[in-house]
This record gives sequence, C-alpha cells and structure tokens, in this order.
Amino acid sequence: MNPVPPLIGAPRGLYLITPDEPDTDRLLARVRPLLATGVTWLQYRQKTADDALRHAQAAALQAACTGAGVPLIINDDVALARAVGAAGVHLGEDDGDIAAARAALGPQAIVGASCYDELARAQQAVASGASYVAFGAFFPTQSKQTTRRATPGLLAQAASLGVPRVAIGGITPDNMGPLVAAGADLIAVIGGVFEAADPVAAAQSYRKGFGGT
Repeated sequence: MNPVPPLIGAPRGLYLITPDEPDTDRLLARVRPLLATGVTWLQYRQKTADDALRHAQAAALQAACTGAGVPLIINDDVALARAVGAAGVHLGEDDGDIAAARAALGPQAIVGASCYDELARAQQAVASGASYVAFGAFFPTQSKQTTRRATPGLLAQAASLGVPRVAIGGITPDNMGPLVAAGADLIAVIGGVFEAADPVAAAQSYRKGFGGT
C-alpha cells in the first residue's frame, strides 16, 4: 500500500517537460506563456548544464510556477528540488531511491518514477512511496534514446496502483486518444510543445485531448 497521502485534485492533463536551454532568460520566455494554457505540472529537465546554471534555472522556474499556480518537479535531483522549494522530483531507474527521496522531501512532495514498460517496477515504486508512475516510450521520440515500448494495456493494468499514470514518448494530440482512454492521467511532452511552430496552440491541443477547451 502506498504510504503517501494521495495527490490533491486528481491531477490530469499536460505534464510539460523543459528542453535543454542554456539561456535562462530564453527558457523563461519559452515557458511562461505555456504556464497560462492550463499546464498541470512542469518538469525541469536539463542534462547539459553545470550545477550553478541548473540551480539558477530551477529557482527561476520555481518562481514562475509559483506565480502561475503550477507545481514544479525537478528531474533526477532531489537536492536541487529541496534547495529551490520545488513541489517534487522525478526519478529514473538510475537516479536514486524513491524511499530516500520521499524521506528527504517529506510526505506532501510529488515523487515520480519512470517505470518504462514494467508493471512490477511501478508496483515497487508505489510501495516505496511514489506519488505517480510514468510509462513509455509509447511511440518513437527524438527527446531521448529509447529501447523499451509501453502499450496502452499497461496503463489499464496499472489502475489498481491507485496513483496517477503518466504516459510519455512521442505522444501527439493526434495519437494520445487511445492512451487517455486506457487510463493515462497525464501526457508528458517535450518536443511536441517546445518544437511546435506555435507552442501555445500545441499545448492547448493536448489539453483538448483530455476534453478541455
């Protein structure tokens, strides 16, 4: 049984993930208009910057997210999440222990786990204190190299875990329908929004895929 209080408000919708952007002002300029489109969560993911830049960017995003009422989740770095007062952290299979992250961030933090195509990994993550589980990639993606493919059936099987289910990997407004129907509570996206000709319109299209306007 998950020892963590359930997330308030049954989060549902677009889980936006930042691209690698070395210019903090440009990153904020790209993110701020999207926070107003009804983004459910924002994840700060930066794989190329040094610690000082990552801290500066995370702190700036935390301020922007606080103003917009959008929880900020930090990818892979519990210490950084704690340092900037973020809502939580997301951990992959090589990024640290879920239980340790929960202990460091407290019972109200959002702690997410990448579970790829494995229901057993998701079960273990929830037992260790994960607030949500993420499955993918569902489709080919340019954001990261992937060798594992999740299926809509996995989302349905994970309903019994009692936590939000995130779908990630090559998802577009045109192909997200079966994933939402199978039980995806959130659709995680990087390029589908940030590489779109009109990122705001793209974000709104994902929201409409959940029945929003």
